[in-house]
This record gives sequence, C-alpha cells and structure tokens, in this order.
Amino acid sequence: MMKIDRRAMIAASGAALFLPRTLFAQAAAERFSWEALVTRAGRLARAAYRETPHHPGARKVDYDALYQARFREDRTIWGDLPGDTGVQLFPLSASAEQPVEIALVENGRATPLRYDPAMFDAPADNAVRQLGPDAGYAGFRVMNAARDGDWLSFLGASYFRSPGATKQFGLSARAIAINTSVPGKEEFPRFTHFWLERTGRSSLVIYALLDGQSITGAFRFVSELTPQGVRQDVDTALFPRRPIAELGLMPMTSMFWYDQASRATRTDWRPEIHDSDLLSFVGADGATHGRPLINPTAPRVSVFAERNPKGFGLLQRDRNFDHYQDDGVFYERRPSLWAAPRKPLETGQMRLYEFPTTSEYVDNICAYWTPSAPVRAGRRIDASYRLDWSSARSPGASGVALLENIWSGQAGEAGIDRLVLDFSGVPQDVRPEIWVDVADGTLVKKGGYPVLHQPGLFRVALDARRNSGKPMDIRVQLRNGNRPFSEYVHYPVGA
Repeated sequence: MMKIDRRAMIAASGAALFLPRTLFAQAAAERFSWEALVTRAGRLARAAYRETPHHPGARKVDYDALYQARFREDRTIWGDLPGDTGVQLFPLSASAEQPVEIALVENGRATPLRYDPAMFDAPADNAVRQLGPDAGYAGFRVMNAARDGDWLSFLGASYFRSPGATKQFGLSARAIAINTSVPGKEEFPRFTHFWLERTGRSSLVIYALLDGQSITGAFRFVSELTPQGVRQDVDTALFPRRPIAELGLMPMTSMFWYDQASRATRTDWRPEIHDSDLLSFVGADGATHGRPLINPTAPRVSVFAERNPKGFGLLQRDRNFDHYQDDGVFYERRPSLWAAPRKPLETGQMRLYEFPTTSEYVDNICAYWTPSAPVRAGRRIDASYRLDWSSARSPGASGVALLENIWSGQAGEAGIDRLVLDFSGVPQDVRPEIWVDVADGTLVKKGGYPVLHQPGLFRVALDARRNSGKPMDIRVQLRNGNRPFSEYVHYPVGA
C-alpha cells in the first residue's frame, strides 16, 4: 500500500485557494451528463494507458512553500453565492505533481476552470509562483460557511477525505484499490478529471473520471454536510483494461501505530497514536464483528468471507483525550468512516491489510471489499454505496455490547499470553456467557466479571498458549444462550 506523506497532506489542507468567476468564461462550455461520463470511461478502457505527465516545477513546491502560499479570500468558487458551499483549489506540489482538470457544471453544461497564478498570496520567490500560467491544479476542497475549514477534499491519486462532525481530519477513502495485498503489484489509478455541480447550501455532486494501468471508471459522489457529519452516496461504473488479481471496492486507508494493547512497540511519549482503532463490519445476518487494529511485525492480510454484508468501516472508537494526550492533532477527534452498500455485493471477502510502521506519518491500514467474481478485461463492474464520515462509535451495531478496551501481555506462567477485553453496555445484574475460539493455539482458562464502580463494563480475561510460538487468532463473544450479547471480536495475538 502506498505510503502517504501525511505532513504534506496536512499542509495542503491548511491552505486555501480561490478562483475569480471572470475566469469561468475563458473556456467554452460543453454538454455534460453522467451517462456521457460512463460512456467516456468505457471508451477509455479500450485504449492504451497514457500517464499524465508530471509538472517539472511541482517537485520544488515542498512543505514550507506549500504552507506559505496563502489563497485570496475573494477567489472562492461560488463564494459570491448565498449559503455554505464554496470550493477552493490545491496547487501542484512535491506530493501531487500531476495536474487534474476541473470543470463546473450548471444546467447540463460543463465549463473548464483555467489556472491563474495570481490566485495565491505568496512571497515572490515561492515555488508556487514559479509553476507557470498553465500548471493546472492538484485537487480541491469544499469549504464550510465560515470559510475557516473544509468538510471534504480530493487530493492525490484517487484519495479523498472528510473531517466529519469533529472538524478533525484523519483517515482517507479511495475510489478503488488494486492488488493492495499482492506483493509488488499494487497500482494507484488516479482521478484525471473532476466536474463539480452545486446542488444546495451544503451539498454538491462531484463527478470524476478514473484512469490507471489496469482499470478506468466513472464516479459520482452526491455529497452533503449534515449535523452528524458528511454523507456521500457513491455510484461507479468500472471498466478493467486487463485481469486484476485483487480488486478492492469501497477502500479506506488509515494509520495505526500503537494503542494500550501494543505499548511495547511505542517509542513516543504519548500513550496512544492512531487515526483508527477498529475494523467493524456487519454481515447479512445482522451479526456485528469487531477486529481491533494492530501494527504487525510483517505485512498481514485478514480475510472475512461474506455474502451481501450490510456494511463495514474503520472506526476511531476511543474518544478519551486522556488516552492520547495529544494537544496538537487531537487523535480522539478523528472521524470514523462507514461504507454501506446501496445495492447487493453478492459473494466476496472483507479484507484488512496491515503493514508495520514506526511513525504516525505513514498510513499502514487499508480495508476494502473484494468480490469473488474474476475481474477480466471488457467486463463492466457497477457499484453503489453510501459513505458516512462521523464520530459514531459503532455505526453498524444495534443493541449489543461493544468492545471498549483491549490489553495483551504475559500471564503468570511462561509461554502463556493473556488477553483482557472490556465490553460496555452490559447491565450490572447480567452475567453473559463467554464464548471463545482459538486458532493456532490452546485456550488455558477464561473468566469474566462486572468491573466495580464502572457501570455497564464487563471484563473478560483469557489465557492461551500459542502453537510452536506462532501467532494465534482469538475470537470472543458474549452470549445469552444462543443469542449474541456483544459484537463478535477477532484479535490476533503475537502477529
């Protein structure tokens, strides 16, 4: 999986870019429709792939130059219209060297935007000033009513992200994932064209054309800012150019360095550092699954076979400032992202890819849905789903106890691992049954009890022995007879 320079992305998000409406008329408007975009993507898939050239001056726009380039307040697209939605553009930089084409849609006609270096307030020697009159843009962001922050941004390859209701950026989504867990074969198709259509005070439709070595695609993002966060209804038509070993739909990317269960890997003073701490998914039968994230010693793929799952997401469940003590980037405010199919997915696998990291500047987590049907050239693949960027602790769970905390360590006996899990939402007078299954290991003992002076908190302690020192997978669930009482927790020990 591509290592994202998170510092450069944060710098870009901290800037603002504006475009005068007088520039709109410098390019001729053309007819535009979703159907025409799908046709264009299909036609593009039948042609040889041609990569967009890198701008020769973009590499000189480093972190400092990007931070210094300030955008003029009077250049916001739609800034002279009443309401909340305004759009600002990102300049090319060392972390985004390939320009994208951006157009505005109104009444079925699209008007391309022209680049103007005068849109920046920057020192005369700033590298952004030296990009030239035809440099183009790297991406864009959608602003709030006060124009002091954005609620959605598209920047780099096919990445996009939102701060949700917490107004703090964290994880990212991607249009598509190609061979993420296939060593040396991962690809990063990119959005080459965007069309933006304002539809309301806090809503817009974003159309995008995707192009890559193995696939093309048309995307439509119906996006809205709500009090609970940002909601996007996504439709896509994908056209493979050649067979793809692993196609990831609805992919999302995050960072997990360490938490309280993996304190041995920490070198920083802060108690925990992660943008997300849990993969959650709901099966077709309504069962809620939780897989706490880890920072493995080697790349690791976790696979969960499903048919027509109801949804999945990467969550930041721990919302306690004291657990992070970061007063600069506020990890407890990072958004969660939930993907829910709007049309059946049929048979496939929920996949979680994790690889090692030693810093908070590398995204080392990716979750996505992989269909079972082979991906071949000439076959059209359609998908429709909803993305919710929010601070919800468990968007897919309903009426079950949730995993609140997890710790791991050594038990009193040599060679025995201890796993301690806290579940919230368990009444003090209820003693649920503890169901446990261990793969590649042996359960030695288990126990559970309500935690005194902590209403609703039920603690489970497990001791297990690994087979020949290999990592083992432990599955835990609280049950009341045959009825699930908690989410179904999957956790790798020693990975």
